[in-house]
Amino acid sequence: MKILVAVKRVIDYNVKVRVKADNSGVETANVKMSMNPFCEIAVEEAVRLKEKGVASEIVVVSIGPQQSQETLRTALALGADRAILVKTDEEVQPLAVAKILKEVVAKEEPKMVILGKQTIDGDNNQTGQMLGALLDWPQGTFASEVVAEGEAVKVTREIDGGLETLELKLPAIVTTDLRLNEPRFASLPNIMKAKKKPLDETTPADLGVDIAPRVATLKVEPPPVREAGIKVETVAELVDKLKNEAKVI
Repeated sequence: MKILVAVKRVIDYNVKVRVKADNSGVETANVKMSMNPFCEIAVEEAVRLKEKGVASEIVVVSIGPQQSQETLRTALALGADRAILVKTDEEVQPLAVAKILKEVVAKEEPKMVILGKQTIDGDNNQTGQMLGALLDWPQGTFASEVVAEGEAVKVTREIDGGLETLELKLPAIVTTDLRLNEPRFASLPNIMKAKKKPLDETTPADLGVDIAPRVATLKVEPPPVREAGIKVETVAELVDKLKNEAKVI
């Protein structure tokens, strides 16, 4: 079967995020960018399914500026077969991402779509669910285990009460959680091979999708600086400070 994997270019998770001087957003100029960690897990899971003989082709898609080609080449080096860049320099919010992916799915006709459960920049955790609703496909979110069985896939997902296992009839949507797998590193030979793998470009307009934002960001501010902690000598002193200073009890 064909698997479609969505990936996103974000600020590297090791970078300390800085807010722009005008508070309009976060600073991205001259900042190291990389693939969203949850998207790395999605790519890894697709590659493992291919190695098991479950998947025949892995197509990765990214929505963003021209530089997103780097992220797609990384996915190709990790084991994907070909890539699609939906090129735009505009902000693309979760609903617009889901609409674009719906059109890509209509063209590619995959049996499974795997996405990270969220990105570390927006932290919205919405795209997978919205895509499932638009396609009217079953979905398994927060997956910690994925087992493909014929025309179905069993997804073990992490919930507040523990683990829940769902059996989804294909085609289906799966969103990945941190404990699903440990992504591999791309080897130098595979990085070189990735340069020759096909990478197609399109635009939201070509797909007939309106990406005008529905939500406006009014202001972005860094979190308040946390005060240094203190040591207390006794439990009684701790209780007194929690009650009279912190006022949490």
